[in-house]
Amino acid sequence: MMTITYEASGRDGLYINLTNRCPCNCTFCLRNHADGVYGSDSLWLDHDPSLEEICESIDQRDLKQYREVVFCGYGEPMERLDVLLKVAAYIKKRQPVKIRINTNGLADLIYGERTAPKLKGLIDVVSISLNATNAEEYQKIVRPSFGAGSFDAMLAFAKDCVRFVPEVVMTVVDVVTSPEEQEKSRQICESIGATLRVRPYEE
Repeated sequence: MMTITYEASGRDGLYINLTNRCPCNCTFCLRNHADGVYGSDSLWLDHDPSLEEICESIDQRDLKQYREVVFCGYGEPMERLDVLLKVAAYIKKRQPVKIRINTNGLADLIYGERTAPKLKGLIDVVSISLNATNAEEYQKIVRPSFGAGSFDAMLAFAKDCVRFVPEVVMTVVDVVTSPEEQEKSRQICESIGATLRVRPYEE
């Protein structure tokens, strides 16, 4: 049985696993060495779950008990943007819970158009993986399939999100960024209007 929604040990959110597709191959990615996270069952999917399958999984949960619902699984949730937005609308009708997307920020490259405006009114927080302070280091760490231009596209997406989403967070993983790089990352976030979060590497 596929894990579409899951809880994470020690966390008070409900997580939604939309797809295993991702245009990146990050050096620190959890799925390189584990089938699940934070005590979850395997997050590998045998197919992208349909809208009906996702909503059915959500219906089995009591949304009132969660502080937030997070689109975050073993893939890039924005790979399925249309479904994501429909699921977010479905959740908002059921319960006024905060909705967050954890993303690599490359949706504009995936679709060839601006995607941040589509999030308005449905998504409360967007958390974007930064993980580098320049395009060269970004290529080495994130290894995006889109190649050159990915770093700038990610930053442009973040700037756009600030206009349409109440809260924008950008993250760096502690093991791939030095204190100096983290300070530079903070400056990048401030220039964009986002908040920096340094997150610990998860074994």
